[in-house]
Amino acid sequence: MNTQNRTITPEMIQEDMRYLQLLSRSFPTIAAASTEIINLEAIVNLPKGTEHFLADLHGEYEAFQHVLRNASGAIKRKVKEVFGDTLNEQERKELCTLIYYPEQKLHLVKAVETDLDGWYLTTLNQLVAVCQNVSSKYTRSKVRKSLPKEFSYIIQELLHESTTLPNKQAYVGVIINTIISTRRADDFIIALCNLIQRLTIDCLHILGDIFDRGNGPHHIMDILCNYHNWDIQWGNHDILWMGAAGGNDICIANVVRFVTRFGNTGVLEDGYGINLLPLATFAMETYADDPCALFGLRPVPGETISNPKTLRLLAQMHKAISIIQFKLEAETISRRPEFEMDDRMLLHLIDFERGIITINGKEYPMKDCNFPTIDPKAPYKLTDEEKEIVIDNITPITSDNEGAQAAMKGIYDLMGRQLRTSNQTQGLEPGLYIIDGRKRVIK
Repeated sequence: MNTQNRTITPEMIQEDMRYLQLLSRSFPTIAAASTEIINLEAIVNLPKGTEHFLADLHGEYEAFQHVLRNASGAIKRKVKEVFGDTLNEQERKELCTLIYYPEQKLHLVKAVETDLDGWYLTTLNQLVAVCQNVSSKYTRSKVRKSLPKEFSYIIQELLHESTTLPNKQAYVGVIINTIISTRRADDFIIALCNLIQRLTIDCLHILGDIFDRGNGPHHIMDILCNYHNWDIQWGNHDILWMGAAGGNDICIANVVRFVTRFGNTGVLEDGYGINLLPLATFAMETYADDPCALFGLRPVPGETISNPKTLRLLAQMHKAISIIQFKLEAETISRRPEFEMDDRMLLHLIDFERGIITINGKEYPMKDCNFPTIDPKAPYKLTDEEKEIVIDNITPITSDNEGAQAAMKGIYDLMGRQLRTSNQTQGLEPGLYIIDGRKRVIK
C-alpha cells in the first residue's frame, strides 16, 4: 500500500500493532479514523497561533496585566489590519482601549456619549470584525471552547455569518439590534473584548522570575492559574520563594529581607498570611536608637512610602533580618564545605572595637558598627529572640494557605517546568513528576 511517497508493508503494520490497537479504542471504524486524519491534516495547515513570551515579571502585577491585555501590541496591529484607513488613528486607539479595559472604558463612554445606541451599534460591529480576524487562525471547535457560555451561540452566529450575503445581512443586523434593545450590550461588549484578548494569544510562555521586588506576584499567579494555555521556566527568584514555601530558613529570611528592602511587606502579610509583627517588634526594640540608614528603603519605581515612622520601621526590620540571614547562611556553609562558600562568612572578620573588617588581609572601615545581636566570641550564634522569630513566628508558606495551594496545582518536571495546569496524568511519559506539590511516579 502506498501513502504518497511512503510504502507501508505488513511488517511495519505488525511492528506498530500495539499503537494501532490503542488508537482503535478512540477510532474504532475506518470512517472515524479517516475523519480524524482529515481534521488533523487541515489543522496543521492553519496559521500558527501567536506565542507570547514574557520574562522577568518581578512581581509587577499591573505592568504584567497591561501587557497581557494588549498582547504586547498585537491587538493594536490586528485593529489596524482589519480597518486600515477606514478608522483614523484616534478611533483605532479608542477601540483598542475598549478591548484592553472594557469595563472602565464603557463607564467613561456612557458618561459623555449622547447617542449611546448608535455608539453600541458601531462598536459591536467593529468588535465582531476584530473577533473574526483573531479567530480565523483556529478551528471552529477551538474557538467554540473559548467562548463564554452565556453568549456562545450568539457569538458563533456573528463570527461565521457574512453580512455580504443578501439573505444574512438582515439576520446579523437583527442580532446586534436585539442585543442593544434588551440592554445586554455592555455585557456582550465585555465578553467580546475578553474573547479577543484570549484568542490573540494562543500560548503564553513565562521565562522566569514571577517573584521579586514587585508587590503583586501572588496576583500574577492567580491570573496564570486561570489562564487558558501557558508554561513557565522558573527563575532564581522563583526558586527562592519555593524554598521559602518548603520551609527552608535561609530562603524564608531572604524573602523577608527582600520585602522589607523594597517596602512590599503586604505580599507576605496579605498575599500569603505571614505575620511579620514579631519581627517588627523585635527590630524596634533592638534598634530603638539606630536609624539604620544603610538599610533604608529601596522603593519600587512608581511606589512611594512617605511616612517617616514606616520608613524607619522597614529599615530596622531590614537590618534585623539581614543579620539573621548572615547567621543562618553561615551554619549551612559550615555544615556543607563542598559548597566552597567560606568567603561568604564575614561576621567573624569584624573587629568591633576598632570598627574595621579584614578581608583577604586588607582592612576596611565599617560604615555601621551597631550590631547588638552579634556576639564577637560567637558571631554566628542566633540569640534567643532571633531563634524565636525564625523557628516560631516567621513560618513557611504552607500548603494550607489558599494562595500557595493554588500556585502548587498542576504537573511539573524535576527541573521545575510546568507541564500541565491540571493534575490529569493521561498521556504523560513514564517518570517522576511533581503533581500538586508532591512527587509521584508515573509508570
